[in-house]
Amino acid sequence: MNSATAAAPPRPPVVAVLGTGIMGSAMTRSMIRAGLEVRAWNRTQARAEPLTADGATVAETAAEAVRGADVILTTLNDTTSVAAALTAASDGVHRGQVLLQSSTVGPDGAVELAQRAADLGLVFLDAPVSGTRQPAEQGALTVFVSGPPAARAVAEPVFDAIGQRTVWVSEEPGAASRLKLVVNTWVMNMVGCVAESLNLAEGLGVDPQLFLDAVRGGPLDSGYLQSKSAAVLSGDLTPSVSLSTALKDTRLILDAAEQTGVRLDLTAASEVRFARAEAAGHGGEDMIATYYAGRTADRDGG
Repeated sequence: MNSATAAAPPRPPVVAVLGTGIMGSAMTRSMIRAGLEVRAWNRTQARAEPLTADGATVAETAAEAVRGADVILTTLNDTTSVAAALTAASDGVHRGQVLLQSSTVGPDGAVELAQRAADLGLVFLDAPVSGTRQPAEQGALTVFVSGPPAARAVAEPVFDAIGQRTVWVSEEPGAASRLKLVVNTWVMNMVGCVAESLNLAEGLGVDPQLFLDAVRGGPLDSGYLQSKSAAVLSGDLTPSVSLSTALKDTRLILDAAEQTGVRLDLTAASEVRFARAEAAGHGGEDMIATYYAGRTADRDGG
C-alpha cells in the first residue's frame, strides 16, 4: 500500500498535527520542546489556539497545516475522524509525506486508513501510542509502529520527542494496532478492578485508604492503582483518557475478539460499566469514573 518513498530531510522534520485533544496537545508540546517545528490543526480551532503560546503555528485549515510538512501526525478519536481529516488535508499533501497514524482505530481501521494514505501518495506508519496525558506531556509514551522501514529516518525524531520507547512491530499495516488492543485490554480491565475494589470498600464500610495502605509497597501494589484511586478519593477526575474514549476503545477490543473467536468476559463486563457510567453523565471525566457505575442510584445522587 505504500508505493511512495519517504526521504529523510537534512534538518528536523516539520510536523503537522491533525487533532489537538488531550493527547494531540500534549504530544505537540513535547515535539516543540524537542526542537521540532509543529503546525497544529483542530476541527474546532479554538481548542488548538492555546498551543500558540508553546510555539506551535495554528492553521485555519488541515490543508494549510500539512502543506510543505515532512510528517503528518493524526491524533483523533476514530477511523471516521481520521478519514475526514485526511480528506480536508488532501489539497495540501504531497507525495512521499509520512503519515504517522496515532489514533486508536483498531487493525481494521488501520488497514482502511493505510489504503486512504496510499491513494493520497502518503507513506503510512501505523503508530498508536501507549500512555495517557501525563506521559504524553513528559515525552514518555511508548510508541508501537508498523510500516515500511524506509520511513524510519523521517519518523524517528518525532517518536523520540513524544516517547521514551519505540517498538517496531512489523511492516504490515495494522500490526501495531493489534498490539495496542492487547495492551488496552490490560488497561481497561485494570481500571475496572481499581474501581470495583473502591466500590466494595465503600459498600463494606472499609476506609479505602486502609485498602491502599494494606497493599502499598507489596507485589499487589502499582502506581496505577495508587494514582487512579487518588483521583476518585480527591474527586479530581480531570481526564487523562476520557471515559467515553475508554468505552470506544473497549468496543474495538471486543469487535476484534469476536472476529477472531476469542471470548473476553472481563472486557465485556468493563464495556458494560463504562457504558453505564457514560449514561450517568461521566463520559467527559477520566476513565476511572467507571467507579460510578458501581454505585447505586441513591449513592450517586441519581
